[in-house]
Amino acid sequence: MHILQTQISINAPAERVWSLLVDFPGHRRWNPFIVSLEGSPEVGKALEVLIQPVEAKAMRFRPTVLAVEEHRELRWKGKLLLPGIFDGEHYFKLVPRPDGGILFEQGELFSGVLVPFFKRSLDVATKQGFVAMNVALKREAEAGRREG
Repeated sequence: MHILQTQISINAPAERVWSLLVDFPGHRRWNPFIVSLEGSPEVGKALEVLIQPVEAKAMRFRPTVLAVEEHRELRWKGKLLLPGIFDGEHYFKLVPRPDGGILFEQGELFSGVLVPFFKRSLDVATKQGFVAMNVALKREAEAGRREG
């Protein structure tokens, strides 16, 4: 197993951040990492995801939504070909801060026989993609707060 974890403080209410996160068509406009996200944020539903890691080839996959807790967590799990080869359980968590903002956590738990062969790429390109998305989400959420 291999775990990637990132986080960023966002000075906007959880409702604002959540609305950006679950507005799947809107990701095209602001998200440099998940450049296309189709489907519905409902447990058991399949999504169509296109990611663009930094300086790496774009990847398309079809994960299944595992958890949706409004204003708190969105989680899905994808796999390469068959389960156990290269699986990824991706999560987004919104942790409330006392000042009304949130701590946004994005991470992924990778498992499967091929994971050791991709560890370096995950630690560099994939993690950079997570960070780029976090920064873009922060910018988008905070800009909306100033406008509203």
